Amino acid sequence: MTVRYTTELVTDARAFAEVAPDWGRLYERCATATPFQNHAWLHSWWLSYGRPGRLRLVLVREGAELVAAAPLMLRRAPVPTLVPLGGPISDYGDVLIDGERADRAATALAEALSAAARTALIDFREVRPGGAAEHVYDRWSGPRRRMRDSLCLELPAVPMDELLSRLPSGKAQRTRAKLRKLRSLGVERHVVAPDQVGAALSRLLELHRLQWQGRRMTSEHLQTRFCEHLVRSVGPMVRSGDAVVTEFRLDDDVVAVDLTLLSRGLAGGYLYGAHPRLRERKADVAVMLLDACAQHTGIGGLGTLSLLRGNESYKHHWRPEPVSNQRLLLARRRTAPLMSAVVGDVAARRRGKELLRRFRERIGDGGPVSGPTVTGDRYPVRDHLSRRKHTFRPSQDSNQSLKRTGEQVVGRNGAGGAVGTGSGAGSPVPPERADR
Repeated sequence: MTVRYTTELVTDARAFAEVAPDWGRLYERCATATPFQNHAWLHSWWLSYGRPGRLRLVLVREGAELVAAAPLMLRRAPVPTLVPLGGPISDYGDVLIDGERADRAATALAEALSAAARTALIDFREVRPGGAAEHVYDRWSGPRRRMRDSLCLELPAVPMDELLSRLPSGKAQRTRAKLRKLRSLGVERHVVAPDQVGAALSRLLELHRLQWQGRRMTSEHLQTRFCEHLVRSVGPMVRSGDAVVTEFRLDDDVVAVDLTLLSRGLAGGYLYGAHPRLRERKADVAVMLLDACAQHTGIGGLGTLSLLRGNESYKHHWRPEPVSNQRLLLARRRTAPLMSAVVGDVAARRRGKELLRRFRERIGDGGPVSGPTVTGDRYPVRDHLSRRKHTFRPSQDSNQSLKRTGEQVVGRNGAGGAVGTGSGAGSPVPPERADR
């Protein structure tokens, strides 16, 4: 007997909270899910940044079982668009699809999204290659377009010794010397227990502020709503094994705190704070953080250790693989002009950035075309939210005067998103259509 697929459009925050158990089971069955599709992260983000009446959660069920979900919100300006929840403070956007029912569930989700969009464009930003949203894109029956989005740098999720084996012998020796220096200083690390996560994250944000004092940093990291979101989401994620908070102590004082997010196949250092005292003692904070992150991932069977968005030079020390996120635009026939407008805007911004780069080269200014990067900045230097870095341009429609970061949050290159989007330059590839 064939079980019928049913679809539901959720627009109420209370119903979003109530779907958590079903969402959690689906999250575990979606091999391509990143930590930014975790229910705790998304629901908490909505409580901090969502706007009443804008929630659009598209669910697909087989009987009572949730088999696909698209967490979206409506943005009305500059063009009506359905965009993923999570905003600029999330490095990856995607949908969830049950891996065992991928074909039928993706088809049902594509049809439900088409009905939910009505007169709006659907704009999936920061989709990791191989993400579940690609299944929807492949089954979309209307106009569609795929573009490049932010660049991420990725390493294999292996122990530190194996990461060092990827380096030239000279660099590997210097890095081992830095690890010995950390040990000789007496830097100790401790994984924070679930009931201590709130206090540890408060220390993280305070240390983050301290390390960027007197320099430009992502202002959003100083906002109460960001702190509330982090505490509210990371606590449950630590309890479920989807996040790790690590404290680093020197002479019994907490001198650094790191937040690493985890999913089935990926780990990413999201945000850290480090006291300037560490650098004064000649401790290499980047090496310290990566060593801790590699310990979490090297024993868990994960496939990828992501340095998240951003192409900062210090990340290349580890010889990572560059991987471009995707931007997937989906339209109905009546909204095809909106898609054309967004594509044209992206192309114009990209061209403008290139012309500005050439102009600066001509006058001898080699500085970056856009503001500071933000990534989750875990691996120091510029502030990603320090997190690692991002320049976050506020969407006219969300509570975000936020930047996905005013820095570049680990990683997005802050220049040029498409109409009404945050940072990250999207570069169009040849158009695809399925105008059936």
